[in-house]
Amino acid sequence: MTLRVAIIGAGPSGLAQLRAFQSAHAQGAPMPEIVCFEKQADWGGMWNYTWRTGLDQHGEPVHGSMYRYLWSNGPKECLEFADYSFDEHFGRPISSYPPREVLWDYIQGRVKKAGVRDYIRFNTVVKNVSFDEHTREFTVSAHDYGAGVGIEQVFDYVVVASGHFSTPHVPAFEGFERFTGRILHAHDFREAMEFHGQDLLIVGSSYSAEDIGSQCFKYGARSITTAYRTQPMGYKWPKGWEERPQLVRVENDLAFFADGSNKRVDAIILCTGYQHHFPFLPDELTLKTNNRLWPAGLYQGVVWEQNPQLLYLGMQDLWYSFNLFDAQAWFARDYMMGRIKLPSRADMQADSKRWRAEEEGLETTASMYEFQGRYIKHLIGQTDYPSFDIDAVNRIFLQWKQDKKHDIMGYRDKSYRSVITGTKAVPHHTRWMQAMDDSLQEYLRETDGKKGEVKALRG
Repeated sequence: MTLRVAIIGAGPSGLAQLRAFQSAHAQGAPMPEIVCFEKQADWGGMWNYTWRTGLDQHGEPVHGSMYRYLWSNGPKECLEFADYSFDEHFGRPISSYPPREVLWDYIQGRVKKAGVRDYIRFNTVVKNVSFDEHTREFTVSAHDYGAGVGIEQVFDYVVVASGHFSTPHVPAFEGFERFTGRILHAHDFREAMEFHGQDLLIVGSSYSAEDIGSQCFKYGARSITTAYRTQPMGYKWPKGWEERPQLVRVENDLAFFADGSNKRVDAIILCTGYQHHFPFLPDELTLKTNNRLWPAGLYQGVVWEQNPQLLYLGMQDLWYSFNLFDAQAWFARDYMMGRIKLPSRADMQADSKRWRAEEEGLETTASMYEFQGRYIKHLIGQTDYPSFDIDAVNRIFLQWKQDKKHDIMGYRDKSYRSVITGTKAVPHHTRWMQAMDDSLQEYLRETDGKKGEVKALRG
């Protein structure tokens, strides 16, 4: 009987799963009956930018948290596919920190080459997943907005690849209801120019706060104030950017902080994180976790221990990203195809407990990305996914952290060497602080050394 697999989400994780099955099929393995359910009209998940916020055209919650002018905040060399390099895709070296549209183009290149688009059902939202203990089958109920119909299909396995950066965690602070400016979560941030000339308060001290603050500073915000809960980010901020302790309350346009200080602000952006949210799953199948490197309940970080026919991809806090999803997808593929046998539930739980204990002992940033690197290496060692030098990637992570400490507004101008091909990245033709056009076309132009003259590198 042909294996039946449902994949929920056609972002980088879901596409990795499709690519994994296609890779095995290209080597002679039978292709399962696969349906990948994608609520958006195109693939790419978070990298598929939408101007919409709140609800989409179908009345469904908007998935994307991506915004205009976003450039990668980590080196592309740390996320490069081991089986599809940036060199192969672009035909030449590019810089280490490309903008969103460039990375989306790269993600698409691999799956276009693999020819897996026909397995995806776009504009289709999964509403419910149920499991029959007697037949050992899942029933997936969804609504296809393109066709205007509800559908039900039966599967042997369900792979949840819907991500965990779509449902915002939105805290409330005293006085918000009377604030005279705009309040929004990072999930709804789309356009830095909206805050040109404004005094902006950002609540949070992690990557979203750092990046959205940088974008708004770059595009002309009058001042940036970031409020931290536990400790400041501690970078050498440019003039006009300051860090203050936790926001306590707001009175009209005045924000009051835990140190007793206050400041007038025009707008407040909450960079306060996201929730793992799976409204289509019953409670007994739902992963419940905060954002961490080792969520409990997933054998090898992938297989739901309470029902091993359910799998989750990409649910960890992420240092690695695309290559982590690949490692998980290849492992998930081989398990579903019978190439990898699972131990008993007790042994799975004991294994997960060992990983969790190691995670809980991590104290430094370096120990965290090294832990995730060991995890990826462990998964790859069980499959035919191409191996790559994890230690070299970790060294790039270390250099990246040092570059940010040295120059938080200029680190994107640095270049690194690909672990996959050995190619050294080339500097972008424009420094990041002056690069106002983040389009693919502008990124891929090349100056010929004569002022004002450029030549196209790629159509």
